[in-house]
Amino acid sequence: MQTSDQHDVRILVARSLQGDETAMLALVERFQCLVFGLCLRMLHHRQDAEDVTQETFVRVFRSLARWDAERDFKPWLLAIAGNRCRSLLAAKKNRAQPTDLVDDIPDQSPDLQAGKNLAEEVELALRNVRQEYRQAFVLFHEQELSYGEIGAALDVPVGTVKTWIHRARKELVDQLRQRGVVEEVR
Repeated sequence: MQTSDQHDVRILVARSLQGDETAMLALVERFQCLVFGLCLRMLHHRQDAEDVTQETFVRVFRSLARWDAERDFKPWLLAIAGNRCRSLLAAKKNRAQPTDLVDDIPDQSPDLQAGKNLAEEVELALRNVRQEYRQAFVLFHEQELSYGEIGAALDVPVGTVKTWIHRARKELVDQLRQRGVVEEVR
């Protein structure tokens, strides 16, 4: 069954395919925060997230005719955003400069404010979670997608999505333990 929101998106897509710039702008406005949030969470750099968000929408409009209208739009859009993020991360890894490597060394000095702010600690710990796990985790917990939607977005089976989210949670807790944020239960 199609929700009203899905119907509205399908109408915007159809109008966009006909060259209606107002519809294109409406699609961007509707999903821009969602895409930017995912990109920022994956890339940890505001300018990169803004660039990849823009690149995502360029790719979406180039590929819009290939979108299967029988499927939800949001997972398809987020899959494109996730792929763009992974491509940028891979490119950066391949061309890492010595100064980049210094920036990636975690600060070992105590930060009392960060220790008190659990949300910040979770953010920092999440950066060390394997990329695929982190993306599934963010899509589930922050974007509130279902396992099926995440599987469609990442092009993996639902069982893999469940495993990745479980492993992300485990790695996150391990990271928080290592940082001294949570204590080990005995």
